Amino acid sequence: MSKHTTIARLAASALFFTSAACALAADGGNLPDQVRKANSRFEDMKVAVKEGYAPIPCTSGIEGGAMGVHYVNANLINDTVELDKPEAVMYEPMKDGRMKLVAVEYIATKGPANLGGQLFSFTNTPNRYGLPAFYELHVWAWKKNPKGVFADMNPDVSCEHAH
Repeated sequence: MSKHTTIARLAASALFFTSAACALAADGGNLPDQVRKANSRFEDMKVAVKEGYAPIPCTSGIEGGAMGVHYVNANLINDTVELDKPEAVMYEPMKDGRMKLVAVEYIATKGPANLGGQLFSFTNTPNRYGLPAFYELHVWAWKKNPKGVFADMNPDVSCEHAH
């Protein structure tokens, strides 16, 4: 086999594996499934409260959509994250008063941070939350997000019924 053929085959292999990795990253690979399995207990909001999570007002986007009501456990916010201990659990307020689990948010104070190979977004200071700079990753494991499984806002979530 010639040197040029070997290089061409190596390049084709690299392109194939890069394309496969990009496809997995685009739909989240299996990270959303892992998140869902590790955190299904939060489908009952009372569990979140019992584990030390407290609500902050419903967060909506200036271009529409929302994140929902975050139940945050400030004691978990530090340098590292754990799959089964998200720093925030996100609920959509429903018309009948129920709170429906839609996503979780992982927050780290040092970075670059990642979970399962998925890099977190960096939020600098000053920010609208009044927090020091941090890294965050939303995982829409319970409600499909047309903007992507790791997007901040979900156009299909609303704060309309938040109290």
